[in-house]
Amino acid sequence: MNYQEKENHISESNRKKQVKKAAIASVVGTSIEWYDFFLYGTMAALVFPQLFFPESSSYIGTLQAFTTLFVGFLARPIGAMIFGNYGDKIGRKATLVITLLLMGVSTTIIGLLPTYESMGVFASVLLVLLRFIQGIGVGGEWGGSVVLAIEWSSKKRRGLMGSMTQIGVPIGLLVSSAVVSLCIFLTGDNFVTWGWRIPFLISILLVIVALYIRLGIEESPQFTKMKKENRVAKQPVLEVIKRHPKEIILAALSRLSDQVPFYIFTTFIISYGVDHVNLDKQFLTNAVMLVSIAYLVFVPLSAHLSDKVGRKKMYLIGCMMSILFAIPYFYLFNTGLTALVILAIAISGIGPGIVYGPQAALIAENFPIHLRYSGASIAYQLASIIGGGVAPIISLYLLHQYGSAIPIGIYIMACCAISLLAVAKLKDGSGQNLQEGVDNSTENVTA
Repeated sequence: MNYQEKENHISESNRKKQVKKAAIASVVGTSIEWYDFFLYGTMAALVFPQLFFPESSSYIGTLQAFTTLFVGFLARPIGAMIFGNYGDKIGRKATLVITLLLMGVSTTIIGLLPTYESMGVFASVLLVLLRFIQGIGVGGEWGGSVVLAIEWSSKKRRGLMGSMTQIGVPIGLLVSSAVVSLCIFLTGDNFVTWGWRIPFLISILLVIVALYIRLGIEESPQFTKMKKENRVAKQPVLEVIKRHPKEIILAALSRLSDQVPFYIFTTFIISYGVDHVNLDKQFLTNAVMLVSIAYLVFVPLSAHLSDKVGRKKMYLIGCMMSILFAIPYFYLFNTGLTALVILAIAISGIGPGIVYGPQAALIAENFPIHLRYSGASIAYQLASIIGGGVAPIISLYLLHQYGSAIPIGIYIMACCAISLLAVAKLKDGSGQNLQEGVDNSTENVTA
């Protein structure tokens, strides 16, 4: 073996090692970030109305709690712009370390926060502020994690590698739901007084583990090469908004088909089940974990298949499943029968899971390398405002207005139809080389 062959062998060996590290870091890091994010959503449905908005009626208190939940979604595009800008200028790895710390610290502080009884309205204000910081952290996390993973990957496995970040969502939900359920069981009546704090305080330990793993990854080879060639964009966020507005809007709309069903089936449904179907809150918290299990199966499976048959075909299958099941879901759930409720919850995760698998690669492949972190992040997180963030609030309003869950099912169907139209207009980059090109004008890159 001559020197050049030996060097190529070492380089390929290192690439494979880094691919594994990037995959593990994507799963672990995003799982912990989503654990923090979903934990708040569960508590907003279970205890926050009485702890931080006790003077409101049941409906208004729940609405206020879901509104603070929305604040986190509102902050996510801001986080996407802040950290997308840094991620495209200083690197993916360094930015991901910052977002992880920001999320972990803010979540831990929520666990130490005094309630309305101790501090009055100021406690509610602090809760909203910390939720906003959570949103900024998770807003910068997703894009960096996806971009780092797919830029280390080969073109034949980008869909699957991108789904490593997506898997963090169901794992985060699964772990947060399991921890909350365990705390409810162990603390009993004390859960509302102090037991709810335990899941938030655990976050700091999880962050330390994720930080250790994330620090062991090397920077993306594509970004490293781009930086050496002085092709880094001066103002990535402004440039991607100016040059790729169509891709941002279409990618954001493509996410309605996973965002809206997912947050209705995992967050809104807990308060709906307790208040309107008279189901036990611990049973529902446990049952919702079935959505996570469905995601764990169908997210990587559909992502892998998207590397074979294309991203758009998998999107079509997932959207159609969600459209067909939207109304039957509520008929099954409203029976209140344990077996049928469990069946409804288990099936509800399949359609959105199939959509969510290839989504990371689909979005990232629509942006050039020098704007990829910013473009993918902004597009992905913009959907948080128009999709997942408002879904529980709109669902609560529809239920209050019409006294039936059927309009909520129609709402889900409409969002999935919009996603299908948007995806049809996006480029399907499966099996193709990632865009390496930059704009020719020198004003858009560093000198």
